Amino acid sequence: MSGKYRFPGEFEPHLGTLMIWPERPGSWGKDKSGAERAFADVIANIMKAERMYLIVSLGKKEYVRDKISEVSSDTDRLFIIEAETDDAWARDTGPTFIIDGSDDTKKRLAVNWTFNAWGGKVDGLYTEWDKDNAVAKMFASYLGDEVLDADGFVLEGGSIHTDGEGTLMVTESCLLSSGRNPDLTKEEIENTLKKFLGIEKVLWLPRGIYMDETNEHVDNVCAFIRPGEVVLAWTDNQDDPQYELSKADLEYLLSETDAKGRKIRVHKLPIPDIPVCCTKEDIDNYVFEPGEDEREVGERLAASYVNFYFANGRALVPQFGGENTESDKRAVKILGELLHDTEIVPIDARSILLGGGNIHCITQQIPAV
Repeated sequence: MSGKYRFPGEFEPHLGTLMIWPERPGSWGKDKSGAERAFADVIANIMKAERMYLIVSLGKKEYVRDKISEVSSDTDRLFIIEAETDDAWARDTGPTFIIDGSDDTKKRLAVNWTFNAWGGKVDGLYTEWDKDNAVAKMFASYLGDEVLDADGFVLEGGSIHTDGEGTLMVTESCLLSSGRNPDLTKEEIENTLKKFLGIEKVLWLPRGIYMDETNEHVDNVCAFIRPGEVVLAWTDNQDDPQYELSKADLEYLLSETDAKGRKIRVHKLPIPDIPVCCTKEDIDNYVFEPGEDEREVGERLAASYVNFYFANGRALVPQFGGENTESDKRAVKILGELLHDTEIVPIDARSILLGGGNIHCITQQIPAV
């Protein structure tokens, strides 16, 4: 393998974004109208800045195109791919794209990790995931990108975040979970990440967001906004279970340096003031398959504004509404002050959160070469 691989930061220029249309009833309900509106809104706003590669089920192409046309009059950047998937988490099932600069002509490569529904038979969220596990190679083939196969190494795109300059952030709670790579040591996991991503240093944050059913993906708790700077999900409420988790991450980050030896500048991005929880109406809409992880009335969802997405000069930021209208505005204001040359785009994303993740979880950037 080349020693010149580079994993670009999400804030760097994109060719486009990969997404998958929402259909699974256990994630999006029997009435999918809320999820479809939210996905269409995300798609429309990304298409203002870059290409959108959208995977849809066989025979659904025109239906989906019509749904998107309801919110966007310009679909010239929309590329629809018909293929079967198990769910719509493109961040976790799509390839991780890196750049190979080993020769005079840089090229994009697609890393194919093994996907096992966030824990396989140990604590996976559904029992069959073969279709999702095939997404990465299928999409790389569609783009014509060479695949680097990680040979059975279990990883999801939401569990890694990079500064583009050799630093990778992960959480111990996720990557060391027993449902992923239990036969590998922490050092072996780190070496695999360095091998496939060209990473020089891995930052192991202790924890993620409270009640995050992915074993606490890093992309929901902490994200690079530029080299040397991160936003960290935060709460000042010491009675909130999130407080100790975020405090542990803050203490760790302040004690570390990045791959370039820089002290890391941490900006606090408060979570919603009022926990976002499932209502009876939400629960009644789900249709769970046997063995699929189920929800219950009053269950707290892993709401975080860190789960935003960069798209060529834009940042799509989740909004939860209702009792958290002021929290939503605060997050937009903070990110607007931090991302000076970036247009902040608020997106009503509660319907995405009901599926178990948010805007960053349903998107996967394809770096420009």
